[in-house]
Amino acid sequence: MTVDWSTEWFTSLVWIVGVTLAALVGCVIAVAMLTRFTVWGRQFRRLSFPFFSPRGPEGWRPLLNAFAVLLFVIIAVRVQVVNSYITNGLYTALQELDAPTFGRYILIFTVLSVAALAQTLLAFYLQQRLVIRWRVWLNNHVVGDWLDGRAYHRGRYTRSSVDNPDQRIQEDVASMPAVSMSLATGAVGSLVALVSFTLILWQLSGPLVLGGVEIPRGMVFAAYLYVIIATVFAFRIGRPLIGLNFRNELLNASFRYSLVRLRDNSEGIAFHRGEGVERGVLNTRFAAVIDNAWAIVFRSLKFQGFNVIVSQFSQIIPLLIQAPRYFAGQLTLGDVQQTASAFGQVHDALSFFRLAYDDFASYRAVLIRLTGLLDADADARALPSVAIEEGDGLEVRDLTVRLPDDGVLVDDLDLRLTAGDALLVAGPSGSGKTTLLRSFADLWPYADGTVRRPLGDDALFLSQQPYVPLGDLRTALAYPGPVTGVDDDRAAAVLRQVQLPHLVDRLDEETDWSRRLSPGEQQRLGFARLLLVRPKVAFLDEATSALDEGMEHALYTLLREELPDTVIVSVGHRSTLNQFHAERLELLGQGRWQVATLSH
Repeated sequence: MTVDWSTEWFTSLVWIVGVTLAALVGCVIAVAMLTRFTVWGRQFRRLSFPFFSPRGPEGWRPLLNAFAVLLFVIIAVRVQVVNSYITNGLYTALQELDAPTFGRYILIFTVLSVAALAQTLLAFYLQQRLVIRWRVWLNNHVVGDWLDGRAYHRGRYTRSSVDNPDQRIQEDVASMPAVSMSLATGAVGSLVALVSFTLILWQLSGPLVLGGVEIPRGMVFAAYLYVIIATVFAFRIGRPLIGLNFRNELLNASFRYSLVRLRDNSEGIAFHRGEGVERGVLNTRFAAVIDNAWAIVFRSLKFQGFNVIVSQFSQIIPLLIQAPRYFAGQLTLGDVQQTASAFGQVHDALSFFRLAYDDFASYRAVLIRLTGLLDADADARALPSVAIEEGDGLEVRDLTVRLPDDGVLVDDLDLRLTAGDALLVAGPSGSGKTTLLRSFADLWPYADGTVRRPLGDDALFLSQQPYVPLGDLRTALAYPGPVTGVDDDRAAAVLRQVQLPHLVDRLDEETDWSRRLSPGEQQRLGFARLLLVRPKVAFLDEATSALDEGMEHALYTLLREELPDTVIVSVGHRSTLNQFHAERLELLGQGRWQVATLSH
Protein backbone atom coordinates (compact mmCIF):
# COMPACT_ATOMS: atom_id res chain seq x y z
CA MET A 1 0.00 0.00 0.00
CA THR A 2 1.31 3.42 -0.98
CA VAL A 3 0.19 7.03 -0.58
CA ASP A 4 0.75 10.20 -2.61
CA TRP A 5 3.23 12.04 -0.38
CA SER A 6 2.89 15.26 -2.40
CA THR A 7 -0.72 15.71 -1.19
CA GLU A 8 -0.59 13.75 2.07
CA TRP A 9 -0.33 16.91 4.19
CA PHE A 10 -3.66 18.14 2.81
CA THR A 11 -5.26 14.70 3.09
CA SER A 12 -4.13 14.45 6.72
CA LEU A 13 -5.41 17.95 7.50
CA VAL A 14 -8.86 17.16 6.11
CA TRP A 15 -8.83 13.83 7.97
CA ILE A 16 -7.89 15.47 11.29
CA VAL A 17 -10.62 18.12 11.01
CA GLY A 18 -13.32 15.62 10.02
CA VAL A 19 -12.38 13.02 12.63
CA THR A 20 -12.05 15.64 15.37
CA LEU A 21 -15.57 16.92 14.72
CA ALA A 22 -16.93 13.36 14.61
CA ALA A 23 -15.08 12.49 17.83
CA LEU A 24 -16.45 15.62 19.49
CA VAL A 25 -20.02 14.62 18.67
CA GLY A 26 -19.31 11.07 19.84
CA CYS A 27 -17.84 12.30 23.12
CA VAL A 28 -20.86 14.49 23.82
CA ILE A 29 -23.25 11.58 23.17
CA ALA A 30 -21.14 9.15 25.24
CA VAL A 31 -20.90 11.52 28.20
CA ALA A 32 -24.65 12.18 28.05
CA MET A 33 -25.42 8.45 28.02
CA LEU A 34 -22.94 7.53 30.77
CA THR A 35 -24.01 10.33 33.09
CA ARG A 36 -27.64 9.37 32.69
CA PHE A 37 -27.58 5.59 32.81
CA THR A 38 -24.60 4.66 35.03
CA VAL A 39 -23.97 5.32 38.71
CA TRP A 40 -20.31 6.20 38.23
CA GLY A 41 -21.27 8.50 35.34
CA ARG A 42 -23.60 10.44 37.62
CA GLN A 43 -20.84 10.61 40.23
CA PHE A 44 -18.46 11.97 37.58
CA ARG A 45 -21.03 14.58 36.50
CA ARG A 46 -21.38 15.77 40.08
CA LEU A 47 -17.61 16.24 40.43
CA SER A 48 -16.85 17.76 37.04
CA PHE A 49 -19.78 19.43 35.26
CA PRO A 50 -19.69 22.63 37.36
CA PHE A 51 -16.02 23.05 36.38
CA PHE A 52 -16.65 22.60 32.65
CA SER A 53 -19.81 24.69 32.60
CA PRO A 54 -19.38 27.97 30.68
CA ARG A 55 -21.19 29.59 33.60
CA GLY A 56 -18.59 28.25 36.04
CA PRO A 57 -15.70 30.20 37.54
CA GLU A 58 -13.39 29.31 34.64
CA GLY A 59 -15.83 30.26 31.89
CA TRP A 60 -15.15 28.66 28.50
CA ARG A 61 -11.49 27.89 29.19
CA PRO A 62 -11.95 24.30 30.47
CA LEU A 63 -14.07 23.34 27.45
CA LEU A 64 -11.64 24.96 25.01
CA ASN A 65 -8.74 23.24 26.75
CA ALA A 66 -10.58 19.92 26.55
CA PHE A 67 -11.22 20.45 22.84
CA ALA A 68 -7.51 21.16 22.30
CA VAL A 69 -6.66 17.93 24.13
CA LEU A 70 -9.10 16.04 21.89
CA LEU A 71 -7.57 17.62 18.77
CA PHE A 72 -4.07 16.50 19.73
CA VAL A 73 -5.30 12.98 20.51
CA ILE A 74 -6.64 12.80 16.94
CA ILE A 75 -3.37 14.21 15.56
CA ALA A 76 -1.45 11.50 17.45
CA VAL A 77 -3.53 8.78 15.79
CA ARG A 78 -2.97 10.31 12.36
CA VAL A 79 0.78 10.37 13.00
CA GLN A 80 0.62 6.63 13.78
CA VAL A 81 -1.34 5.95 10.60
CA VAL A 82 1.10 7.90 8.42
CA ASN A 83 4.01 6.23 10.17
CA SER A 84 2.64 2.80 9.24
CA TYR A 85 2.78 3.78 5.57
CA ILE A 86 6.34 5.04 5.98
CA THR A 87 7.33 1.74 7.59
CA ASN A 88 5.71 -0.13 4.69
CA GLY A 89 7.70 1.94 2.20
CA LEU A 90 10.98 1.41 4.08
CA TYR A 91 10.65 -2.37 4.21
CA THR A 92 9.46 -2.58 0.61
CA ALA A 93 12.46 -0.50 -0.51
CA LEU A 94 14.77 -2.82 1.42
CA GLN A 95 13.18 -5.86 -0.22
CA GLU A 96 13.57 -4.35 -3.68
CA LEU A 97 17.10 -3.04 -2.95
CA ASP A 98 15.90 0.47 -3.93
CA ALA A 99 18.35 2.82 -2.16
CA PRO A 100 16.94 6.17 -3.51
CA THR A 101 13.40 5.28 -2.39
CA PHE A 102 14.75 4.12 0.97
CA GLY A 103 16.52 7.47 1.44
CA ARG A 104 13.36 9.39 0.52
CA TYR A 105 11.36 7.51 3.13
CA ILE A 106 14.07 8.20 5.72
CA LEU A 107 13.68 11.93 4.98
CA ILE A 108 9.89 11.70 5.30
CA PHE A 109 10.32 9.76 8.53
CA THR A 110 12.60 12.49 9.92
CA VAL A 111 10.06 15.22 9.16
CA LEU A 112 7.27 13.17 10.72
CA SER A 113 9.41 12.50 13.82
CA VAL A 114 9.87 16.24 14.38
CA ALA A 115 6.13 16.78 14.01
CA ALA A 116 5.44 13.86 16.37
CA LEU A 117 7.80 15.35 18.96
CA ALA A 118 6.02 18.71 18.82
CA GLN A 119 2.65 16.99 19.03
CA THR A 120 3.70 14.91 22.05
CA LEU A 121 5.06 17.86 24.02
CA LEU A 122 2.09 20.12 23.26
CA ALA A 123 -0.37 17.35 24.09
CA PHE A 124 1.35 16.74 27.42
CA TYR A 125 1.28 20.44 28.29
CA LEU A 126 -2.40 20.84 27.37
CA GLN A 127 -3.39 17.77 29.35
CA GLN A 128 -1.45 18.80 32.46
CA ARG A 129 -2.77 22.36 32.19
CA LEU A 130 -6.33 21.07 32.25
CA VAL A 131 -5.63 18.52 35.00
CA ILE A 132 -4.02 21.11 37.30
CA ARG A 133 -6.81 23.66 36.82
CA TRP A 134 -9.40 20.94 37.34
CA ARG A 135 -7.63 19.82 40.50
CA VAL A 136 -7.52 23.39 41.87
CA TRP A 137 -11.24 23.84 41.24
CA LEU A 138 -12.12 20.40 42.67
CA ASN A 139 -10.02 21.00 45.78
CA ASN A 140 -11.73 24.36 46.36
CA HIS A 141 -15.13 22.80 45.72
CA VAL A 142 -14.67 19.82 48.06
CA VAL A 143 -12.93 21.78 50.81
CA GLY A 144 -15.51 24.55 50.55
CA ASP A 145 -18.35 22.05 50.79
CA TRP A 146 -16.68 20.38 53.78
CA LEU A 147 -16.33 23.70 55.61
CA ASP A 148 -19.74 25.04 54.58
CA GLY A 149 -22.27 24.93 57.38
CA ARG A 150 -19.58 23.48 59.67
CA ALA A 151 -20.06 20.09 58.03
CA TYR A 152 -16.48 19.20 59.00
CA HIS A 153 -17.65 19.25 62.64
CA ARG A 154 -21.33 18.32 62.44
CA GLY A 155 -20.50 15.36 60.19
CA ARG A 156 -19.41 13.35 63.22
CA TYR A 157 -23.04 13.26 64.37
CA THR A 158 -24.52 11.83 61.16
CA ARG A 159 -25.28 8.20 60.49
CA SER A 160 -23.37 8.47 57.20
CA SER A 161 -20.23 9.80 58.89
CA VAL A 162 -17.29 9.17 56.55
CA ASP A 163 -13.85 7.98 57.49
CA ASN A 164 -10.71 10.04 56.89
CA PRO A 165 -12.04 13.09 55.02
CA ASP A 166 -8.48 14.47 55.03
CA GLN A 167 -7.27 11.56 52.92
CA ARG A 168 -10.19 11.87 50.53
CA ILE A 169 -9.44 15.56 50.02
CA GLN A 170 -5.67 15.22 49.72
CA GLU A 171 -5.34 12.01 47.67
CA ASP A 172 -8.63 11.51 45.86
CA VAL A 173 -8.94 15.11 44.71
CA ALA A 174 -5.47 14.82 43.16
CA SER A 175 -6.25 11.45 41.59
CA MET A 176 -9.67 12.13 40.08
CA PRO A 177 -8.72 14.72 37.40
CA ALA A 178 -5.50 12.91 36.44
CA VAL A 179 -7.13 9.49 36.04
CA SER A 180 -10.13 11.03 34.28
CA MET A 181 -7.75 12.55 31.73
CA SER A 182 -5.83 9.30 31.30
CA LEU A 183 -8.95 7.18 30.81
CA ALA A 184 -10.69 9.71 28.54
CA THR A 185 -7.74 10.32 26.21
CA GLY A 186 -6.95 6.62 26.18
CA ALA A 187 -10.52 5.68 25.30
CA VAL A 188 -10.88 8.28 22.54
CA GLY A 189 -7.45 7.54 21.09
CA SER A 190 -8.15 3.82 21.13
CA LEU A 191 -11.51 4.12 19.40
CA VAL A 192 -10.15 6.42 16.67
CA ALA A 193 -7.12 4.17 16.20
CA LEU A 194 -9.41 1.15 16.07
CA VAL A 195 -11.40 2.57 13.16
CA SER A 196 -8.32 3.91 11.35
CA PHE A 197 -6.25 0.74 11.53
CA THR A 198 -9.23 -1.51 10.91
CA LEU A 199 -9.51 0.13 7.48
CA ILE A 200 -5.80 -0.49 6.83
CA LEU A 201 -6.11 -4.06 8.05
CA TRP A 202 -9.17 -4.55 5.84
CA GLN A 203 -7.24 -3.45 2.77
CA LEU A 204 -4.29 -5.73 3.59
CA SER A 205 -6.36 -8.76 4.57
CA GLY A 206 -7.13 -11.68 2.32
CA PRO A 207 -9.49 -14.63 2.67
CA LEU A 208 -8.91 -16.94 5.64
CA VAL A 209 -9.85 -20.62 5.33
CA LEU A 210 -10.89 -22.41 8.53
CA GLY A 211 -12.31 -25.93 8.39
CA GLY A 212 -12.98 -25.63 4.71
CA VAL A 213 -14.90 -22.38 5.16
CA GLU A 214 -13.49 -19.27 3.52
CA ILE A 215 -13.78 -16.10 5.55
CA PRO A 216 -13.25 -12.92 3.49
CA ARG A 217 -10.95 -10.33 5.11
CA GLY A 218 -10.24 -12.92 7.78
CA MET A 219 -7.50 -10.89 9.46
CA VAL A 220 -9.99 -8.26 10.63
CA PHE A 221 -12.41 -10.82 12.03
CA ALA A 222 -9.56 -12.71 13.71
CA ALA A 223 -8.31 -9.55 15.46
CA TYR A 224 -11.75 -8.56 16.75
CA LEU A 225 -12.73 -12.05 17.84
CA TYR A 226 -9.41 -12.61 19.60
CA VAL A 227 -9.53 -9.38 21.63
CA ILE A 228 -13.26 -9.50 22.42
CA ILE A 229 -12.98 -12.98 23.90
CA ALA A 230 -9.88 -11.94 25.86
CA THR A 231 -11.65 -8.81 27.14
CA VAL A 232 -14.66 -10.75 28.40
CA PHE A 233 -12.42 -13.07 30.40
CA ALA A 234 -10.31 -10.14 31.64
CA PHE A 235 -13.36 -8.33 33.00
CA ARG A 236 -14.46 -11.43 34.87
CA ILE A 237 -10.98 -11.90 36.34
CA GLY A 238 -10.43 -8.24 37.24
CA ARG A 239 -13.85 -7.30 38.62
CA PRO A 240 -12.99 -8.11 42.29
CA LEU A 241 -10.22 -5.48 42.10
CA ILE A 242 -12.83 -2.69 42.46
CA GLY A 243 -13.80 -3.78 45.95
CA LEU A 244 -10.24 -4.67 46.91
CA ASN A 245 -8.91 -1.25 45.89
CA PHE A 246 -11.65 0.53 47.79
CA ARG A 247 -10.91 -1.56 50.87
CA ASN A 248 -7.18 -0.89 50.45
CA GLU A 249 -7.70 2.87 50.76
CA LEU A 250 -10.01 2.41 53.73
CA LEU A 251 -7.63 0.13 55.65
CA ASN A 252 -4.54 2.25 54.93
CA ALA A 253 -6.36 5.37 56.08
CA SER A 254 -7.43 3.60 59.27
CA PHE A 255 -3.85 2.51 59.99
CA ARG A 256 -2.53 6.01 59.27
CA TYR A 257 -5.12 7.51 61.63
CA SER A 258 -3.98 5.16 64.41
CA LEU A 259 -0.40 6.37 63.96
CA VAL A 260 -1.45 10.03 63.99
CA ARG A 261 -3.59 9.47 67.07
CA LEU A 262 -0.68 7.82 68.88
CA ARG A 263 1.56 10.78 68.02
CA ASP A 264 -1.02 13.35 69.14
CA ASN A 265 -1.60 11.55 72.44
CA SER A 266 1.96 10.45 73.10
CA GLU A 267 2.19 11.96 76.58
CA GLY A 268 -0.96 10.29 77.88
CA ILE A 269 0.09 6.93 76.42
CA ALA A 270 3.56 7.29 77.94
CA PHE A 271 2.11 8.12 81.36
CA HIS A 272 -0.05 4.99 81.23
CA ARG A 273 2.74 2.89 79.73
CA GLY A 274 0.28 1.87 77.07
CA GLU A 275 2.84 0.93 74.42
CA GLY A 276 1.76 -2.72 74.49
CA VAL A 277 -1.90 -1.89 73.92
CA GLU A 278 -1.04 0.60 71.17
CA ARG A 279 1.25 -1.93 69.51
CA GLY A 280 -1.61 -4.43 69.53
CA VAL A 281 -3.98 -1.93 67.92
CA LEU A 282 -1.40 -0.97 65.27
CA ASN A 283 -0.54 -4.60 64.53
CA THR A 284 -4.21 -5.51 64.16
CA ARG A 285 -4.92 -2.68 61.74
CA PHE A 286 -1.68 -3.25 59.83
CA ALA A 287 -2.45 -6.97 59.54
CA ALA A 288 -5.74 -6.08 57.85
CA VAL A 289 -3.81 -3.87 55.40
CA ILE A 290 -1.43 -6.72 54.57
CA ASP A 291 -4.19 -9.31 54.20
CA ASN A 292 -5.94 -7.04 51.70
CA ALA A 293 -2.62 -6.33 49.94
CA TRP A 294 -2.06 -10.06 49.43
CA ALA A 295 -5.61 -10.40 48.09
CA ILE A 296 -4.81 -7.65 45.55
CA VAL A 297 -1.50 -9.37 44.68
CA PHE A 298 -3.11 -12.74 43.98
CA ARG A 299 -5.96 -11.21 41.99
CA SER A 300 -3.50 -9.02 40.06
CA LEU A 301 -1.32 -12.05 39.28
CA LYS A 302 -4.28 -13.67 37.58
CA PHE A 303 -5.29 -10.46 35.83
CA GLN A 304 -1.82 -9.39 34.66
CA GLY A 305 -0.75 -12.92 33.79
CA PHE A 306 -3.76 -13.29 31.52
CA ASN A 307 -3.02 -9.93 29.88
CA VAL A 308 0.62 -10.89 29.22
CA ILE A 309 -0.42 -14.15 27.56
CA VAL A 310 -2.94 -12.33 25.36
CA SER A 311 -0.39 -9.68 24.36
CA GLN A 312 2.33 -12.20 23.53
CA PHE A 313 0.15 -14.24 21.21
CA SER A 314 -1.10 -11.09 19.47
CA GLN A 315 2.40 -10.50 18.06
CA ILE A 316 2.58 -13.76 16.16
CA ILE A 317 -1.01 -14.13 14.91
CA PRO A 318 -0.81 -11.60 11.99
CA LEU A 319 2.45 -13.15 10.75
CA LEU A 320 0.96 -16.64 10.79
CA ILE A 321 -2.10 -15.49 8.84
CA GLN A 322 -0.24 -13.39 6.24
CA ALA A 323 2.75 -15.71 5.76
CA PRO A 324 1.07 -17.91 3.06
CA ARG A 325 0.16 -14.84 0.98
CA TYR A 326 3.68 -13.39 1.34
CA PHE A 327 5.32 -16.64 0.24
CA ALA A 328 2.89 -16.74 -2.69
CA GLY A 329 4.13 -13.29 -3.79
CA GLN A 330 0.80 -11.59 -3.11
CA LEU A 331 2.29 -9.23 -0.51
CA THR A 332 5.52 -7.30 -0.12
CA LEU A 333 7.61 -7.39 3.02
CA GLY A 334 6.37 -3.85 3.73
CA ASP A 335 2.76 -5.06 3.50
CA VAL A 336 3.48 -7.81 6.02
CA GLN A 337 5.13 -5.32 8.36
CA GLN A 338 2.25 -2.87 8.02
CA THR A 339 -0.20 -5.71 8.62
CA ALA A 340 1.59 -6.63 11.84
CA SER A 341 1.60 -2.97 12.86
CA ALA A 342 -2.08 -2.49 12.04
CA PHE A 343 -3.03 -5.73 13.81
CA GLY A 344 -1.07 -4.55 16.86
CA GLN A 345 -2.83 -1.18 16.82
CA VAL A 346 -6.25 -2.83 16.50
CA HIS A 347 -5.32 -5.25 19.27
CA ASP A 348 -4.08 -2.44 21.53
CA ALA A 349 -7.12 -0.31 20.82
CA LEU A 350 -9.53 -3.12 21.61
CA SER A 351 -7.40 -4.13 24.60
CA PHE A 352 -7.41 -0.66 26.12
CA PHE A 353 -10.58 -1.33 28.08
CA ARG A 354 -9.19 -4.67 29.25
CA LEU A 355 -5.81 -3.27 30.27
CA ALA A 356 -7.35 -0.15 31.87
CA TYR A 357 -9.73 -2.16 34.00
CA ASP A 358 -7.41 -2.05 37.01
CA ASP A 359 -7.13 1.75 36.74
CA PHE A 360 -10.88 2.02 36.24
CA ALA A 361 -11.47 -0.08 39.36
CA SER A 362 -9.38 2.37 41.40
CA TYR A 363 -11.11 5.28 39.68
CA ARG A 364 -14.53 3.97 40.68
CA ALA A 365 -13.35 3.81 44.27
CA VAL A 366 -12.15 7.44 44.06
CA LEU A 367 -15.54 8.60 42.73
CA ILE A 368 -17.32 6.70 45.49
CA ARG A 369 -15.16 8.24 48.21
CA LEU A 370 -15.44 11.82 46.93
CA THR A 371 -19.21 11.74 46.35
CA GLY A 372 -19.57 9.94 49.68
CA LEU A 373 -17.86 12.88 51.37
CA LEU A 374 -20.19 15.34 49.61
CA ASP A 375 -23.21 13.26 50.67
CA ALA A 376 -21.99 13.21 54.27
CA ASP A 377 -21.51 16.99 54.17
CA ALA A 378 -25.07 17.44 52.94
CA ASP A 379 -26.38 15.15 55.70
CA ALA A 380 -24.40 17.16 58.28
CA ARG A 381 -25.92 20.44 57.09
CA ALA A 382 -29.39 18.87 57.17
CA LEU A 383 -29.14 18.03 60.87
CA PRO A 384 -31.46 19.94 63.22
CA SER A 385 -30.17 23.35 64.19
CA VAL A 386 -30.78 25.93 66.87
CA ALA A 387 -32.25 29.15 65.48
CA ILE A 388 -29.49 31.75 65.79
CA GLU A 389 -30.65 35.36 65.62
CA GLU A 390 -28.45 38.43 65.68
CA GLY A 391 -28.83 40.77 68.62
CA ASP A 392 -27.08 42.41 71.55
CA GLY A 393 -26.35 40.55 74.77
CA LEU A 394 -27.57 36.95 75.08
CA GLU A 395 -31.19 35.84 74.97
CA VAL A 396 -32.17 32.17 75.06
CA ARG A 397 -35.77 31.12 74.42
CA ASP A 398 -37.29 27.63 74.74
CA LEU A 399 -33.93 25.89 74.34
CA THR A 400 -34.01 22.11 74.79
CA VAL A 401 -30.76 20.16 74.61
CA ARG A 402 -30.85 16.39 74.13
CA LEU A 403 -28.47 13.48 73.87
CA PRO A 404 -28.32 11.41 70.65
CA ASP A 405 -30.52 8.81 72.37
CA ASP A 406 -33.17 11.53 73.05
CA GLY A 407 -32.27 11.83 76.73
CA VAL A 408 -32.89 15.43 77.87
CA LEU A 409 -29.98 17.42 79.29
CA VAL A 410 -31.61 20.86 79.45
CA ASP A 411 -35.34 21.35 79.05
CA ASP A 412 -36.98 24.58 77.88
CA LEU A 413 -34.24 26.98 79.02
CA ASP A 414 -34.93 30.73 79.06
CA LEU A 415 -32.18 33.28 79.75
CA ARG A 416 -31.57 36.95 79.20
CA LEU A 417 -28.22 38.67 79.70
CA THR A 418 -27.38 42.27 78.84
CA ALA A 419 -24.11 44.19 78.48
CA GLY A 420 -21.76 43.59 81.41
CA ASP A 421 -23.67 40.59 82.81
CA ALA A 422 -21.77 37.45 83.82
CA LEU A 423 -23.26 33.95 84.13
CA LEU A 424 -21.57 30.87 85.59
CA VAL A 425 -22.86 27.51 84.32
CA ALA A 426 -22.30 24.79 86.88
CA GLY A 427 -23.41 21.26 87.62
CA PRO A 428 -22.08 17.74 88.08
CA SER A 429 -19.98 16.07 85.40
CA GLY A 430 -22.11 14.83 82.54
CA SER A 431 -24.94 17.25 83.23
CA GLY A 432 -24.44 18.97 79.84
CA LYS A 433 -22.55 22.17 80.63
CA THR A 434 -20.20 22.02 77.63
CA THR A 435 -22.99 20.68 75.43
CA LEU A 436 -25.08 23.72 76.37
CA LEU A 437 -22.30 26.04 75.17
CA ARG A 438 -22.08 24.03 71.96
CA SER A 439 -25.80 24.62 71.50
CA PHE A 440 -25.27 28.37 71.95
CA ALA A 441 -22.71 28.13 69.12
CA ASP A 442 -25.02 25.91 66.99
CA LEU A 443 -22.47 23.09 67.06
CA TRP A 444 -24.74 20.55 68.77
CA PRO A 445 -27.37 19.12 66.40
CA TYR A 446 -29.59 17.58 69.07
CA ALA A 447 -31.02 20.86 70.28
CA ASP A 448 -33.90 23.15 69.35
CA GLY A 449 -34.95 26.61 70.40
CA THR A 450 -33.78 30.15 69.76
CA VAL A 451 -30.52 31.84 70.71
CA ARG A 452 -30.23 35.57 70.14
CA ARG A 453 -26.66 36.88 70.36
CA PRO A 454 -24.01 38.84 68.43
CA LEU A 455 -22.54 37.12 65.38
CA GLY A 456 -19.08 37.00 63.82
CA ASP A 457 -16.20 38.51 65.81
CA ASP A 458 -18.65 39.97 68.32
CA ALA A 459 -19.04 36.50 69.86
CA LEU A 460 -16.00 34.50 70.93
CA PHE A 461 -15.84 30.96 72.30
CA LEU A 462 -12.88 29.74 74.36
CA SER A 463 -12.70 25.99 74.86
CA GLN A 464 -10.83 24.15 77.60
CA GLN A 465 -8.02 23.47 75.14
CA PRO A 466 -7.80 26.51 72.84
CA TYR A 467 -7.09 25.80 69.20
CA VAL A 468 -3.63 26.92 68.12
CA PRO A 469 -3.31 27.08 64.29
CA LEU A 470 -0.23 26.34 62.24
CA GLY A 471 2.09 29.26 61.56
CA ASP A 472 3.75 31.93 63.66
CA LEU A 473 2.66 33.11 67.11
CA ARG A 474 1.12 36.28 65.69
CA THR A 475 -1.22 34.10 63.59
CA ALA A 476 -2.17 32.10 66.68
CA LEU A 477 -2.81 35.29 68.64
CA ALA A 478 -5.01 36.85 65.93
CA TYR A 479 -6.92 33.64 65.07
CA PRO A 480 -9.43 33.60 63.45
CA GLY A 481 -8.91 37.22 62.44
CA PRO A 482 -6.33 38.55 59.98
CA VAL A 483 -2.71 38.90 61.09
CA THR A 484 -2.60 42.44 59.72
CA GLY A 485 -4.85 43.54 62.56
CA VAL A 486 -2.23 42.71 65.21
CA ASP A 487 0.63 45.22 65.39
CA ASP A 488 3.73 44.62 67.48
CA ASP A 489 2.87 47.05 70.26
CA ARG A 490 -0.65 45.76 70.78
CA ALA A 491 0.47 42.11 70.63
CA ALA A 492 3.26 42.72 73.14
CA ALA A 493 0.89 44.55 75.46
CA VAL A 494 -1.73 41.77 75.63
CA LEU A 495 0.92 39.05 76.02
CA ARG A 496 2.32 40.91 79.02
CA GLN A 497 -1.18 41.40 80.42
CA VAL A 498 -1.80 37.63 80.42
CA GLN A 499 1.66 37.04 81.88
CA LEU A 500 3.34 35.68 78.73
CA PRO A 501 6.16 38.25 78.45
CA HIS A 502 8.67 35.58 77.37
CA LEU A 503 6.76 35.24 74.07
CA VAL A 504 6.91 38.92 73.07
CA ASP A 505 10.09 38.50 71.03
CA ARG A 506 8.82 35.35 69.30
CA LEU A 507 5.74 36.76 67.57
CA ASP A 508 7.00 35.92 64.06
CA GLU A 509 8.56 32.57 64.93
CA GLU A 510 6.99 29.66 63.07
CA THR A 511 6.74 26.39 64.94
CA ASP A 512 4.12 23.95 66.18
CA TRP A 513 2.90 26.18 68.99
CA SER A 514 0.30 23.64 70.09
CA ARG A 515 3.23 21.48 71.19
CA ARG A 516 5.62 24.20 72.32
CA LEU A 517 3.14 25.88 74.66
CA SER A 518 1.96 24.20 77.84
CA PRO A 519 -1.81 23.81 78.42
CA GLY A 520 -1.68 26.75 80.84
CA GLU A 521 0.14 28.93 78.32
CA GLN A 522 -2.38 28.02 75.66
CA GLN A 523 -5.24 29.04 77.94
CA ARG A 524 -3.54 32.36 78.68
CA LEU A 525 -3.11 32.83 74.92
CA GLY A 526 -6.87 32.39 74.63
CA PHE A 527 -7.42 35.24 77.08
CA ALA A 528 -5.01 37.35 75.01
CA ARG A 529 -7.28 36.76 72.01
CA LEU A 530 -10.22 37.96 74.08
CA LEU A 531 -8.42 41.20 74.86
CA LEU A 532 -7.54 41.71 71.18
CA VAL A 533 -10.95 40.89 69.71
CA ARG A 534 -12.97 42.58 72.48
CA PRO A 535 -16.22 40.68 71.71
CA LYS A 536 -19.66 41.65 72.97
CA VAL A 537 -20.24 38.12 74.28
CA ALA A 538 -17.57 35.66 75.45
CA PHE A 539 -18.22 31.98 76.19
CA LEU A 540 -15.53 30.34 78.36
CA ASP A 541 -15.66 26.56 78.69
CA GLU A 542 -13.40 25.74 81.66
CA ALA A 543 -10.95 28.18 80.09
CA THR A 544 -8.81 28.32 83.27
CA SER A 545 -8.79 24.61 84.20
CA ALA A 546 -5.02 24.31 83.58
CA LEU A 547 -4.22 27.38 85.70
CA ASP A 548 -3.80 27.78 89.44
CA GLU A 549 -6.37 29.80 91.37
CA GLY A 550 -4.09 32.81 91.59
CA MET A 551 -3.62 32.98 87.82
CA GLU A 552 -7.33 32.36 87.31
CA HIS A 553 -8.16 35.26 89.63
CA ALA A 554 -5.73 37.56 87.81
CA LEU A 555 -7.11 36.74 84.35
CA TYR A 556 -10.79 37.10 85.29
CA THR A 557 -10.00 40.37 87.06
CA LEU A 558 -8.20 41.56 83.93
CA LEU A 559 -11.13 40.46 81.80
CA ARG A 560 -13.65 42.41 83.88
CA GLU A 561 -11.46 45.53 83.94
CA GLU A 562 -10.63 45.53 80.21
CA LEU A 563 -14.03 44.38 78.92
CA PRO A 564 -16.60 45.73 81.40
CA ASP A 565 -19.45 45.70 78.85
CA THR A 566 -18.82 42.18 77.54
CA VAL A 567 -21.33 39.48 78.48
CA ILE A 568 -19.44 36.59 80.08
CA VAL A 569 -20.78 33.02 80.13
CA SER A 570 -18.41 30.64 81.92
CA VAL A 571 -18.46 26.91 82.53
CA GLY A 572 -16.45 25.80 85.54
CA HIS A 573 -16.26 23.65 88.65
CA ARG A 574 -14.28 25.88 91.00
CA SER A 575 -16.20 27.88 93.58
CA THR A 576 -13.60 30.64 93.16
CA LEU A 577 -15.32 31.59 89.89
CA ASN A 578 -18.45 32.72 91.73
CA GLN A 579 -16.97 36.10 92.62
CA PHE A 580 -16.63 37.07 88.95
CA HIS A 581 -20.24 36.22 88.01
CA ALA A 582 -23.52 37.78 89.03
CA GLU A 583 -25.69 34.75 88.28
CA ARG A 584 -25.30 30.99 88.41
CA LEU A 585 -27.10 28.52 86.12
CA GLU A 586 -27.18 25.14 87.86
CA LEU A 587 -27.87 22.08 85.70
CA LEU A 588 -29.59 19.55 87.96
CA GLY A 589 -29.91 16.58 85.58
CA GLN A 590 -32.84 15.06 83.66
CA GLY A 591 -33.44 18.42 81.97
CA ARG A 592 -33.95 20.36 85.20
CA TRP A 593 -32.16 23.65 85.84
CA GLN A 594 -32.30 26.72 88.02
CA VAL A 595 -30.84 30.24 87.93
CA ALA A 596 -29.69 31.87 91.15
CA THR A 597 -28.24 35.30 91.92
CA LEU A 598 -24.76 35.18 93.44
CA SER A 599 -23.95 37.42 96.38
CA HIS A 600 -20.40 38.64 96.88
